[in-house]
Amino acid sequence: MARAIIQLRITLDGVEPTVWRRVLIPGGFTLDRVHRVVQFAMGWGDRHLHVFDIDGVQYGVPDPDGLLDVRDELDTRLDAVAQKDARLRYTYDFGDWWEHDLTVEDVFPADPDTAYPVCTAGERGCPPDDVGGPEGYRDLVAVLADPDHPDHAPMREWLGRSFDPTSFDPARVSTLLRRMT
Repeated sequence: MARAIIQLRITLDGVEPTVWRRVLIPGGFTLDRVHRVVQFAMGWGDRHLHVFDIDGVQYGVPDPDGLLDVRDELDTRLDAVAQKDARLRYTYDFGDWWEHDLTVEDVFPADPDTAYPVCTAGERGCPPDDVGGPEGYRDLVAVLADPDHPDHAPMREWLGRSFDPTSFDPARVSTLLRRMT
């Protein structure tokens, strides 16, 4: 039997216009690998804690101090918790509190000629890490759009790179995803 591929739509909450991605992931991936797919697909830097919330159960990296009560994401496969039309929640960076809605759009057999995971679509650039959550991101976009704003130059310097909130390239993400396997 062909391995199952799960088509996920990842949508970042609290940001308008919507930042989203569509990825195809092997169902046999454990949640720690799904975390990495989300990180690469969205453009995050994987510098902060994260947690999945699936039907009221939280999965993540076990906390050695026992402060976070999560199941070990290494022990749970995506196909065990994600059937068609299922919705999962993924939170990244407990300071900025980036919430993502992961919707299972489809489940189908793998194409033997396709390398998975792969990003097939998406829109808009992901906010930079440490920008201050959705509110900080709205401020950043407004400041960058106004060269006369007093914070324009300091924000550009803080970013340290060019940033276009409208830009997204699924082929680039797919290349990054192939490197993770």
